Amino acid sequence: MGNRYSCLAALVGLSLLAGCAWSPQAQEEAHAKLATAAQLDAHFTQLEAAVDGQCGGQQERYAQQQQRLDGVDADIREVGSLLRGLRADLAQAKREPETVIKDCAVDSDIGNKELLGRSEWIGLPSIGTYLQARIDSGADTSSLSAREITPFERDGDNWVKFKLALEADDTVVDAVRDKWIEAPIERRVRVLQSNGEASRPVISLLMTLGPIREQVEFTLNDRRQLSHPVLLGRRFMMDIAVIDVAERYLHPRPEFPEGAPASEAPADEARDIDNAETPDQS
Repeated sequence: MGNRYSCLAALVGLSLLAGCAWSPQAQEEAHAKLATAAQLDAHFTQLEAAVDGQCGGQQERYAQQQQRLDGVDADIREVGSLLRGLRADLAQAKREPETVIKDCAVDSDIGNKELLGRSEWIGLPSIGTYLQARIDSGADTSSLSAREITPFERDGDNWVKFKLALEADDTVVDAVRDKWIEAPIERRVRVLQSNGEASRPVISLLMTLGPIREQVEFTLNDRRQLSHPVLLGRRFMMDIAVIDVAERYLHPRPEFPEGAPASEAPADEARDIDNAETPDQS
């Protein structure tokens, strides 16, 4: 603003000096042509606004261009990082593959399934004894060796009573060898035999095998001609167990008050003939 008034004062001074030689009419015409202070101020204000508008627009465009350049620079750095990673992967791929051999330890638990041998000890708490069982995924249902199987009715329901069918050298709690056992019949199954069809009752018993404690369905039939008094089929094993046929007795024998201690089980296991059996189709 100070510069504007300096210019105005200079113009007025020049006019006064020139007026000494001008005629009155010339002086009036000159004064008419001179701009007033307000007009000069308005003109300078317009010039400042135009300059500010041009400079401000250029600064905004410069800032936008700088932002774009920063984005491009970041993209370039990212691409460079990806290229370095690709070069490293290619260099790794060109190397000779290394042969890695890991020792696979056999664990008694595979995932959430229990590992069983082809023969195992089971416990029947409701009967009060342990028995040797053959594990066979070729059989559908499990089977318990029984004799004197006698169906009867109790309170309108079908029941069965029986005794365990065992050989003299079968390992069992002696107190239950000739004990009568009673249980409700869950269902009956038909089994094809060489001399025709046979109908067998199916009962449900609580069974333990190592950490497994499950209700298991057993068909009742005389298994004294076979190697084990109990057969465990795939219905029992489904979702809870797998078999390692190279192993036997991976789990300890359960103990019962009137039975022999588990420490004597190895002697009984040594007498396990483990003959091949025909898969039970029940």
